[in-house]
Amino acid sequence: VVRQRLLQRYEHQPFISCLAGFYSCRWKRYQHQRTEPGKCCCKMRECLFFPLLIGAFCFSLAFLYMWGEGKNDYNNFDWYNYGNLGYWFLWSLVILIVAAVLFTYISFLLVLAMCLLAEGQQLYLHWSHKIGTFVVLGFSIACLFALSVLWRDHWKTIRLSFQITAPYLHIGAIAIMVLLSWPVALHAIRADKKVIQVAIIGPYLAILLFLFLIPLGMYSPCIREVGTLGPKPALIGHRGAPMLAPENTEMSFQKTIEHGGDGLETDVTISYDGVPFLMHDSTLKRTTNVKDVYPNDTDKNAALFSWDALQKLNAGTWFLKDKQFSFMGPLSKADQNKAMNQSIYKLSSFLRLADSHNKLVIFDLYRPPEKHPYRNMWISRILAVILKESGIKPHLVLWLNNNMRSFVQSVAPGFQHTIGSKAPVEDLLKNKIVKLNLVYTDMSSDDIRKYAEANITTNLYVINEPWLFSLAWCSGAHSVTTNTVHLLKNLSQPLFLMTPQQYNIMWIVTDITSVILISLIFAL
Repeated sequence: VVRQRLLQRYEHQPFISCLAGFYSCRWKRYQHQRTEPGKCCCKMRECLFFPLLIGAFCFSLAFLYMWGEGKNDYNNFDWYNYGNLGYWFLWSLVILIVAAVLFTYISFLLVLAMCLLAEGQQLYLHWSHKIGTFVVLGFSIACLFALSVLWRDHWKTIRLSFQITAPYLHIGAIAIMVLLSWPVALHAIRADKKVIQVAIIGPYLAILLFLFLIPLGMYSPCIREVGTLGPKPALIGHRGAPMLAPENTEMSFQKTIEHGGDGLETDVTISYDGVPFLMHDSTLKRTTNVKDVYPNDTDKNAALFSWDALQKLNAGTWFLKDKQFSFMGPLSKADQNKAMNQSIYKLSSFLRLADSHNKLVIFDLYRPPEKHPYRNMWISRILAVILKESGIKPHLVLWLNNNMRSFVQSVAPGFQHTIGSKAPVEDLLKNKIVKLNLVYTDMSSDDIRKYAEANITTNLYVINEPWLFSLAWCSGAHSVTTNTVHLLKNLSQPLFLMTPQQYNIMWIVTDITSVILISLIFAL
């Protein structure tokens, strides 16, 4: 019997050697120490460090989740850095990769620690891993702090994401508690004092009970009865289709139309000689070859160039050099050639294109800078192009600018007047507003429903991710502005859509299954 037990222990040793080797760099058997019944799992110094390992795991998980859910706004983050650094780089993708690598590393250490505890081994984290743990903890906390200070609206995105992911995060949390039940049960049973047993099992059961009951407070507009889902929101191409073609060019808007977009969004600036053209940035250096053609005017305001000077610029070659989005697909050879030959697009040409395909248009108007000839006539000049030069049907124009709105309503009563912020329904009706154009972080199914009852529709911008589009769909949005018309057009129904009955079954089955498994683990 003694020989058989010794043989079993010898055969079991390679697994423990592997665990201890990776965790402690102790590969030899004589270096391993078992935890005696009733004793702590590690020495005092290691006991103080183990919570740091758990903290590093929690903070790195929180940051990875936050940054992963923020993928919708990666372009805004990279654009912000471009404005500060002066060159374009996909910093958002680099941060995502680093966060994923660090989380994987700290998760591996934590899994090793749990396995060693389950095997009754004392913990000793090697000094190099301790440094790594501090690096992960410091990086995660610093990034979370930076997000809180520099990108506060991102927290609104996270709150919205919980309306979609909460049911699945609940299942994941329950699964983790089931896995933790083995080391918890093992050390509780080995404890020689009831106080220690209560100290081990009490917090575990409290967290488990909280997780069992937390679905009572969950809300998601995508958990709804069959037949109550509204129509799919219309898709408005943000500067066209900027993942498929250079933004604000003819090719970009044609791509939106080809993929079934319902409307086109753009930005309008007026040249020094009074020609409205499409340009988002205040300068030309990001989206044209102005450095090559006019090297002394790279920082010059775009509105201070004449139209003849603007026509000499190429508005497409930059798109093939600087990748604007983290997850852009490759272009065909034909599209590459077409992109290389794009020029700055006139507002009148843009409006004729939209009118010929019966597409809605919405645009931000940029007032010319000081000493510009059209600084005080910019609204009149834009109206002249819309009403006289383009010939677009008035009902296709979503007029967003709030300057001289009464005058615009008098000369162009057919426009769909739109406002960029929430307001009381009475004020909107009084000012003849028929649509709200809101940033997606202001999404509220209750507000959307309230405005819809007064025949005021809601457009949300900029929505690129399928989960966020699904949430807007379930919330009742009439339309969304997006960079990904080609992707969202393929969604036939919202992601994560389920009935309350289906969710209740998922919740109850998860809880019952976990109770059975945890009970069996404690019993064995």
